[in-house]
Amino acid sequence: MGVVEVLDPVAPRKAGGWKVDVSRGERNGRVSSEWFNRPDDERYLSLDDLWANVKGRSDRSRSRVVQTADIRIEAARDNPERLHLMLPKAHEPVAPTHWAFGQLASIVGAPASYLRQLPAPLAGINLQYGLTNHRAEQVKTFETEDGRTELRAVTGPDYGRIHDHELVEAVQRIAGNGTGDTRWKVPGVLDWSTGVYNPDVEISRDTTTLYASDRDVFLFLVDDHNPIEAGRLPDGSPDLYFRGFYCWNSEVGAKTLGMASFYLRAVCQNRNLWGVEDFQEITIRHSKYAALRFAHEAAPALTRFANSSPQGFVNGIKAARQQIVARTDEDRDDFLRKRGFSKAESGKIIEKVLMEEGRPPESIFDFVQGITRLARDKTQQDARLDLEGRAKKLLDRVG
Repeated sequence: MGVVEVLDPVAPRKAGGWKVDVSRGERNGRVSSEWFNRPDDERYLSLDDLWANVKGRSDRSRSRVVQTADIRIEAARDNPERLHLMLPKAHEPVAPTHWAFGQLASIVGAPASYLRQLPAPLAGINLQYGLTNHRAEQVKTFETEDGRTELRAVTGPDYGRIHDHELVEAVQRIAGNGTGDTRWKVPGVLDWSTGVYNPDVEISRDTTTLYASDRDVFLFLVDDHNPIEAGRLPDGSPDLYFRGFYCWNSEVGAKTLGMASFYLRAVCQNRNLWGVEDFQEITIRHSKYAALRFAHEAAPALTRFANSSPQGFVNGIKAARQQIVARTDEDRDDFLRKRGFSKAESGKIIEKVLMEEGRPPESIFDFVQGITRLARDKTQQDARLDLEGRAKKLLDRVG
């Protein structure tokens, strides 16, 4: 693994971690949403444990393309909730998971929510009719042995499956066990009372950011023992960042494969990311050539980020701080209005910087920070993302 350069001077570490300023940059709630919604049995304390789980189920699985007209629906009259599928050349019926049932219903054009309310024999009749008359004629099934055979996914015949364990293995190549044996690890936590971010927090079910369910995986790791300084705060102390990334996949078609890399200033207890800058994302749909794109595009991009120097990021931040674009109130208003901000938005952006910095915005960096602070106040996600996107575009144009 390459050596990542950490720029000097870096602030001396305070007791329990480093002082950070989370009023700057963006707040990202994606990891927090995962953390909040995962039950204990979907939380893992190491990449090894996570890999063992998803690899084991992959080894017990098979995928095949079958003719929809050859699939038989079996439903028991004495058990209105029991519905199975008999697949071609199979010796035993398979039981669809909740997710697979929904996929099957969608493929044949039937509303899954309605079918679930019907007795199994009646739902089976509707599904059988849909399968027999399915125009595409073929589907790809994904079956897993776990005491009984479960049908975990039903997709189109050209679905390009990337197994969950393949993503975990790509992360393991740069992050080891994800517990501190490399520079990449489960994150620490921000102490809101002191503004100090502590990277050394015990990994438990409550703090882990390594997740897997029967339909997906999600992983978030940071390099939080190696702070990066990119400029100074108004009080003269260093503005510190850490590198982070998260990635996700679903081998049963519940979501795309994706990876996001970024710089951040802290992670709080409920796993919100604070002070995020330079957010970059790659997504790959599970289309016919998805596996090739993962091998040649996504996995190498993750490795490049993990092994790269932060010099480019630091230089970009410094250039944005140094590029003065407004010296008067008229300049400031004119700069924002020319970039599509309304008079009211321009006033709020300038006010945000004035409140936080004690002076009106002058540099590109000042305006970017003001825009992202205004974005935090937006309760509608689309409005917030629009502002954050405009701030990023402004920063990307720094020459």
